[in-house]
Order: sequence, then C-alpha cells, then structure tokens
Amino acid sequence: MTEGEWHGDRAAVLERDEHTCRRCGTTVDEDPAGLRLYPVGDVPREGAIHQSALVTVCTSCFGALRAEPQDGGYDDATLFDLVRKATEREGVTVTAVAAFASLTTGLPDALEESGAENEAAPASPADIADIAAEYRQARREVLLAIDSVDATLEHLHAVDSDALEADLADALREFTGTTTKLQSELRGIVALGETVVAGLERCPGCFDPLVPGNHICAVCGLERVDVDDWTTTDEAGERVVQFEALYGAINQTLQTASGTTEALTERTAIVAEQLQSEQARLE
Repeated sequence: MTEGEWHGDRAAVLERDEHTCRRCGTTVDEDPAGLRLYPVGDVPREGAIHQSALVTVCTSCFGALRAEPQDGGYDDATLFDLVRKATEREGVTVTAVAAFASLTTGLPDALEESGAENEAAPASPADIADIAAEYRQARREVLLAIDSVDATLEHLHAVDSDALEADLADALREFTGTTTKLQSELRGIVALGETVVAGLERCPGCFDPLVPGNHICAVCGLERVDVDDWTTTDEAGERVVQFEALYGAINQTLQTASGTTEALTERTAIVAEQLQSEQARLE
C-alpha cells in the first residue's frame, strides 16, 4: 500500500506523537526530509485511515519498514547486520507485547473502577479518554514493533540458502524459522488482547463503544472481533464473556513465547558463530 492510496490527519497524528518517530525516537528537527505516517493493523487499502491506526515514523524507519529484499543476495557482513537487527527488534517486540498483555487484561477492572461499566455512577469523559489513549498507544506501538521484525525477516527469507556454506545455511534457516514462530506467537497474544477489548463491547482499534449489530466500527472502520468462542450463557440466559479464560490463554501463550525467545537466543549465537567462521575462512 502506498501513501497515495490512503490518507490520514497528518497534523493531528504528528502532534499526538510529539513530532517524534515512534520507532527510533528521531525528532522532526533531526529529520530534514520530514516525518511520515505509517499505518498499523488492519486498515483499508484506500481512503481515510483513522488516527488510532497511524503512527509517526522518520524517513529512515519508513524506508526500513518498506524496503524490498535486494537482488543478488547478501554478503556475510549484511547477513550479520540483518540477524542483529532482527534480534534487537524482536527483543523490543517481546517487551511491547508483554506490556500490551498486561494492559489489556487489566482493562475490565480499570473500566469498572472508573465507573465506565456502572450506570449508577458513570465515569467522567476524562477517565475514559485516558484509558482509551493508553490502550491505543500501546496497540500502535506493539503493532509497529511486530512490523519492524517482519520487515527484517522478509530479507532473511529471501536469502538463497544454496549459495551459503552448509552449516551457515542450516543455522540461518533455524534462526529464521524460530523468529517466524515467535512472531506468530506474539501476534496471537495481541489478538487475544484485542479480544478482551471486543468483549467489553469496544472497538479493538479506536476503543470507542461498538454499536450493537454493526460488524464495522462506526468510528475507525475496523471489523468487529468475534468473541463467540469466549462466551457462555449465565443462569439468566445472558451472554457472558469468559475473561478469565482469555487471561489464561494469554498467560499460556506468553509462557510459550518465553520458551521460543530462549531458543531464539541460542539460534542467534549459532548464526553469529557460523558467520565469524565463514569470514575467518575467507580471510
């Protein structure tokens, strides 16, 4: 998707993000080429994109997120750099996903304490706005982090293993496969967190209340997340979301991802060792 196919409120997004790249921290003064808007999550391929799905990035980060794999393969130094970047970015992503999981599992209690779910003592608009803003920011940043790893993985998947020494090719294949597995697990945690929000009858994108019967959020256009697999019927015949079961699934997937992260650390060390051996052999 190119920027020419969609548009968003650039001024509002830049102001919200304090004119700073949310991927590397570069400010508008440090980026003479100008900051860019980058869409995250499920967004329309054309037309307006809601602010909740747009994040500020610098020119360099925008290029890194959109760069296509190069033709002709990669030398050892470039491969090492790609592995290093993937590992560093994955570390950021794991931290962001854990924070997002903690935030979303606490949302039902946070809304109840604020009075959002209490008709007798309704919450103030400011309270709800703060909760919504915190959620939207966490979601944007975790999706941006996931996209950052995917962008590097795309280059590694494009590497011609047949052109590499056998041990290095095997090590790189194991590293790429483990990173891909971890990415899938992390996406699953984010999806479960979004399901918690949907169970609160709020849009997992913009956090606005959902209109009963609508399959598309009237505010941001995001499709409603199906929570049927996480609901039961109480004694009064009312549909009830099983939040505890959702929390259990999130925790279980976090534990699985932790094990995969440990395996990735080992794979990273093996790839680095093989690249160093290959470089020494060529010298």
